[in-house]
Amino acid sequence: MKRVLAVMLVLAAVAVSGCGMNGQESILDKDRLVIGVRTDLPSVGFRGADGRFEGFDVDVARYLAGQLGKEFSLLGVLAADREKVLGDGRADLVVATFTIDQERKRRVLFAGPYHISYQDILTRPDETIKNVRDLSGRRICEVQGANAAKRVVEERQVAARVVPFPDYKQCLQALRSAQVDAVTTNDIILAGLAKQDGSGLRLAGVQFNEQRTGVGLAKGDVPGCEAVNRAITAMYQDGTTEKLLRKWFGAPWLDRGIVAVPQFEGCS
Repeated sequence: MKRVLAVMLVLAAVAVSGCGMNGQESILDKDRLVIGVRTDLPSVGFRGADGRFEGFDVDVARYLAGQLGKEFSLLGVLAADREKVLGDGRADLVVATFTIDQERKRRVLFAGPYHISYQDILTRPDETIKNVRDLSGRRICEVQGANAAKRVVEERQVAARVVPFPDYKQCLQALRSAQVDAVTTNDIILAGLAKQDGSGLRLAGVQFNEQRTGVGLAKGDVPGCEAVNRAITAMYQDGTTEKLLRKWFGAPWLDRGIVAVPQFEGCS
């Protein structure tokens, strides 16, 4: 009898853990979603003086919510906030230039990626930096919560001097005033920053370190992740992705890569 009871208790525990979210709801169980988007990245995720959100990621967030059949509201986040708002339940999804990497996957469940980009380098017009090796000995901005500068120093083994700032607005100010020599991160982020800045800052035009940008969900929400992946697939197949890239970055941007459904990470 004790043996049967023990087996029943184990099965009950497995059933509970099979929900995968420690009693939390899946996004599929909610009528309304809160989606985290960036506030500091022109053309990607930006909040204007009127409080309205706009950009490529913001339009992707709206599309995904529509495909999921959910009402939604947007929550402004910076790079350092993305994991926090998922962990404490303030956001159900994060669509905020959230690059997928193995360290983050320990804490965040990623759907997608919904966009593949590459790392690039933004400099002043008078700078001679043309490739990632030219960053050796130079001061590069690191936005708190982002990992682009780390990838240069650790993955590429380039001895750059990393200078931290809380957001990209202050990074650009530091670049213009020669406090730093370069800003390096996803190319679409840099393109939006340069476009808004208008002071002649230029992209080096190098492509290194493929960036797989995903949608963050709470760990364990496998059904929600799979539903988001289906929505991302539809976004590519119905032409929405190409339309949004053209809208926010112009037709030449489409020449940088094939607009096709990316290979997903999997929702385990």
